Amino acid sequence: MTRSIAFVGLGAMGSAMAETLIKKQFRVTGFDMRPEAVAKLCAAGGHGATSVADAAKGADALVLMVVNADQAEAVLFGGGALAALKPDATVIVMATCAPGRIVAIAERVTATGRSFIDAPVSGGVAGATGGTLTIMAAAPAAVFEHNKPLLSAMGSNLFHLGEQPGQGAAMKTVNQLLAGVHIAAAAEGLALAEQAGIDAALALEILSGSAASSWMLKHRGPRMVADDGQVTSAVDIFVKDLGLVLDAGRAAKMGLPLAAAAHQQFIAASGLGIGGRDDSQVIETYRALRERKR
Repeated sequence: MTRSIAFVGLGAMGSAMAETLIKKQFRVTGFDMRPEAVAKLCAAGGHGATSVADAAKGADALVLMVVNADQAEAVLFGGGALAALKPDATVIVMATCAPGRIVAIAERVTATGRSFIDAPVSGGVAGATGGTLTIMAAAPAAVFEHNKPLLSAMGSNLFHLGEQPGQGAAMKTVNQLLAGVHIAAAAEGLALAEQAGIDAALALEILSGSAASSWMLKHRGPRMVADDGQVTSAVDIFVKDLGLVLDAGRAAKMGLPLAAAAHQQFIAASGLGIGGRDDSQVIETYRALRERKR
């Protein structure tokens, strides 16, 4: 079993994932640009690092839970993390990235003799905290099996999509298409209920128990009705992710009109200055139009 883990990217999900590994007896050394995130990991029983190379030094595996492919490349090739790993270590990229970028990163990693797993995740902070994430992994069978205990510790819904890098990223693209559309659709529906003078909390209760319900409605709907300030995933994350979805559609010469419409709503929300707030707050685009109309 892989025991010494380097973990880079201690945001809301990354921090919870790293702490879950610690609870399951993995030795985790973490790094994040925010010192307070590293301090939090240390308080949970992990080890802090002063740089990505320091975190990766001598590790059996490096987990990257960064924002995008640019950051993954910067950590691996610019920050010296790849060279600091054990010669037979495995790099696991769990961020949401374009499939083509993952393929390019994998080629550079495996050229050094190290292994690579394309393993994006879904399930939010709750899944990261409980070790119940859905993990969409692509890697050679032997590499997948060797790292299965590590992956299973973070996600109880573990899938091996195939042996080619980019397959996991492609599946995550599909996931983000649906997630983004569902959030935008929930916001539109609840905003229409508000506009009709229906109590939003009552509308949410009715919809949550009807055929119109969805996972996103049940989990984002309460914060659309009454924002508690919690951020499980920011508006700007979906600006990025739905942009990747549309890029994938263009590459495949496939029209994705619903994804495009949802993308515009998240862009509009970001334009309102709320890009850092929870993605449920895309509903504010409708409320802003209503206020302007008045």
